[in-house]
Order: sequence, then structure tokens, then C-alpha cells
Amino acid sequence: MRPAPVLLPLLLLAMPFTGLALEAPRDPSPVQSAPVEGVAPQPEPVDAEDAHDHEHQDEGEGEDAAAPVPATDDPDGGDATGSRVPMAEIQRYVAVYRAIKEAYVDPVDDRFLMQSAIEGLLMDLDPHSAYLDRDEAETFDEQTSGAYEGIGVELLQQQDRTLKIVAPIDGTPAARAGVLAGDVIVAIDGKPIAQIEGSEPLRGPAGSKVSITIVREGRDRPFDLEIQRETIRVTSVRSRMLEPGYGYVRLSTFQADTGADFRKHVDELQAKAGGRLRGLVLDLRSNPGGLLTAAVQVADELLESGAIVSTRGRVPASDTRFDATGGDRLEGAPVVVLVDAGSASAAEVLAGALRDNERARVVGSRTFGKGSVQTLLPLGNGDSVKLTTARYYTPSGRSIQASGIVPDVELQPDPKLIGGTAPTGAPRTVTEATLPGHLRGEEEGEGYQPGSPLPGDAPITAALAELKKLAGVAAAPAAARRE
Repeated sequence: MRPAPVLLPLLLLAMPFTGLALEAPRDPSPVQSAPVEGVAPQPEPVDAEDAHDHEHQDEGEGEDAAAPVPATDDPDGGDATGSRVPMAEIQRYVAVYRAIKEAYVDPVDDRFLMQSAIEGLLMDLDPHSAYLDRDEAETFDEQTSGAYEGIGVELLQQQDRTLKIVAPIDGTPAARAGVLAGDVIVAIDGKPIAQIEGSEPLRGPAGSKVSITIVREGRDRPFDLEIQRETIRVTSVRSRMLEPGYGYVRLSTFQADTGADFRKHVDELQAKAGGRLRGLVLDLRSNPGGLLTAAVQVADELLESGAIVSTRGRVPASDTRFDATGGDRLEGAPVVVLVDAGSASAAEVLAGALRDNERARVVGSRTFGKGSVQTLLPLGNGDSVKLTTARYYTPSGRSIQASGIVPDVELQPDPKLIGGTAPTGAPRTVTEATLPGHLRGEEEGEGYQPGSPLPGDAPITAALAELKKLAGVAAAPAAARRE
């Protein structure tokens, strides 16, 4: 295995944000204006991982730098005038602004109006484009270091301001309390989300307690959980032997050191197996994403050759491709990737790369479908705009967006572990495709079914059984050659 290539951390790569030019209106036909975004929810990361209220952002998300971005996400819809704002639209905005200032029932602060206008620019683009104030921008990179005080969840704020759980983080107070991917937080300490000020309502000093009210699919009514905050230090890689010769690696998120830690854990498992594993279960359940480059490094450790992922946007700087450098650390031993509805963004990139290259079988439930790339654009005042600039594509050329990764072997959740009372086949909504304003993907296809969270050890047992089948198939040709 050659040393992993040095890759820029796309998640946090940023560029200066330039001003928009103004143009006079043309003839009677309407002139398009370039949307500029800025309100923050989210993820991923988590994934992000938005200017919405959330504790930890997904970002899920591997992010790529880009030049100023035109009006739409259509890769073929480039417009040389896309960065121009028509004067007629500026005049319309000023007219509304003045009406509010002069006639609204109560006096309105100028800064409040301007902030609302900026946030409104981003609100209807997609759930992951957001405006980050100075404090939010400074905490945006925490998923790469994994240290903060809170309960340990990746959140996405929805349009009604409620907070959707992308995934609880392994070993954190939220995970221990039974929070699941897809849960929706509607109140904090008995106060409805809409009445809560501030962008980080779940954070607070370690040792303090917070009560959250959760709505869960399949439960008849909301329920409360009291959780004690801790200093969250995320360990992104854990491993153990499942049985002699069969290893297990859990990736809970993708941080700057995940690639190196993955190599270390695999080497330790190989040593325990006497030099070579017979197979590996790679657990990506409830992994909300993180640094794209970390997912690329893990894929590179398991691939001899082939594409890993590509991104495509409206401007050339958004177009990237990553390929394997050669050298399979497992020397061809079979791999089963375990996913569920909380597997998002970079986790989906990794699962798609291994499956498309016929290097692994995917087991679990359909993934989240967070297949878009965000770029952090710093503003001159310390604030930033988190803007969707591209989509992810697997090596086969398929977009992850909204459709997610469909497993080769589908598993069903244990009702006892998810606390649901809904019958089998009841609608499940843990998916990017259900988020208001999401970028369109391939989810409209007939028979589309969102995934479910898969907590507990039963999915690991099922993945091991599938791995043994693959190991048996892989061993047969070698046995035949010896004969």
C-alpha cells in the first residue's frame, strides 16, 4: 500500500466571497437574479451535518471549494450573467423594506431586518445551504477535531425550526439515552423550538442537564428524555474481532485522522488474525459523514484501482474526481459494509465506492441520501455562507442525492430497540428525500422506500453471516487450484 495521498480537507476549504454586480432591468422580460444564501441549520456532520439550531454540524460532509456560484444547481445551466442582480429586484426589496420600517405595528431594528432578508435568500434553496454567524463559523470545523460540550448529536433544522436527528454520535449521552436517527426534537426544557433563541440550544456546560421532547415515527405521542451534557470527544474508529479471522471496524464519523486510524486498526486486526483477516465488517450505521477526504482515504486502503467518487457542479472548480492509488490492505479478503438510514454524505460515498468497484457487499437499510457538497464562503465580517455547490457521484456515475445507497441485503429494525408501535411496512421518513426543499435526485422512481435506523447487535450478526458466505465463495477457487 502506497502512503495515502495528501488531500486537502474539502469540508472546510474556503474562498473569499466577492460582491455581486448590479444590472439594469432589460426590456419587459423578467431577468433572473442570483440567489445568495444564508441561514443555518444542520448537518452532518451532520453528516453534518445550517443556521438552524443544531448542536453539531454534518457535513457531512466533504466539502469542496468553488468560484462564485451561479443561480441554480443545474450543472448544465451556466449563465454568464448569473452573478448579476437586476436593479428592478433591488428596488422591489427596498420598497418592502421601507414599508416594514414605516408601517409595521412595532418598531423593527435595521439589523434584524437585514439578517432576516439574508436568511431568506438561503431558506428556499436546499436544507444544507445556510448563513453562519461568526460563532457558528468558528464551530463549524468541530467535526474534524471532535471536541465540544453538549449531548452528542448531528442535527438538521427543518423549515418549522424543529431539529431532526441525522444521527446520535457513538458513546455520547444522546446515544446512551436512546436517541435515534430520524427522531425530531420539538421542544427543549419544555419550551417549543420556535420560542428558543440562539443557534446552539443543546450545548451547555458539561454536567448540566437538558430535557428534550422527541417525536418518533411509530410512536403515538411525543416523549421526553433528560440528558446530562458532557465534553464530547468523538473517537471515529473502533475495532474488535467478531470471531477468529473475522474483524469488525466501526467508523462513527470522518475526521482528519480517520484514514490513519483506520489503517492502524486494520493492521492490529490482521495481527490478531495471524497475519491476514478472512473478512471484515465495516460498520457505517448512523455515520453522518464528515471530511470527504477521510472517506476517500479509507476507500483507497481497500481498493487496488478504480474511481472512488466524483463531484460535479456548475463551475469547473466544483468538478473533482478521486481515484484509488493501488494496494489493498486486506489483500482481497471480503468486506461487508453495514449501513442504515443514519449513514449520510461521506459514509454514502465510501459505501458506494466499495460496492461499485465490486469490493464489498452492502447490508442494512437505504441510506440517508445526502449527496450534495457544501462550500464554506467566508464574508468580510467574520460570518460565512455555507453554500451547496455540487453533487456526489459514485464510480458508476450515479448520484447519491435523495436516493441514497440501496443495500444488496436489506435488514429490518428490531421494534423493541426503536420503540415503535407502527406495523411493518408503515411509512418511514428518515431520509433526505423528505426534507422540504431538498435538491431533486432519483428518489421519484417507482418503488422508492426510505430506510430505517438499525440499532443493536443483530445487524452486526447478519453482516457477519453475509461475510462468511463471501469468504466461502472467495476460498473455493483457491481450494480448487490446490487440488
